[in-house]
Amino acid sequence: MRTRLRQLRIDARTFVWRAEIHHVQGSGDCHRCIRLRVWGAGKTSQPVQADLLSITWPAPWGACATDGAYPTSGDVRAVIGYALQHGWEPERRGGTFFLSEHEHAAGFTLPDFILTDRLRTPVGADPTLRVIRAYERTGAAAKAS
Repeated sequence: MRTRLRQLRIDARTFVWRAEIHHVQGSGDCHRCIRLRVWGAGKTSQPVQADLLSITWPAPWGACATDGAYPTSGDVRAVIGYALQHGWEPERRGGTFFLSEHEHAAGFTLPDFILTDRLRTPVGADPTLRVIRAYERTGAAAKAS
């Protein structure tokens, strides 16, 4: 199956990005996770990668199948801006610049997502506990009532 590449223009640069839907198992539920990859200077340039964990809570029945969270162009723009401020060099060739949970989660969140390392390593923090904490912290509980 081909992955759709999308374009986003910021100032004079065109960024190309894709988002792949995955799921990660937590202690209490399965959670939607989107692997976002963005290139700023062609497919051979260094991409930035962010694994975005949906903070939809309480999880809908059959959460892995029914959570519809997907990054918006505003989310992609925020990832690009943050990555550029933290050392990503889009024109660099090879390698990947990771926005990891371990290094960047304390300083970067999106309205509907937090960073996770669970897609890259099984030793990342428990997704269920992180989703519940993020949900409570953002006041999303008040919005749901």
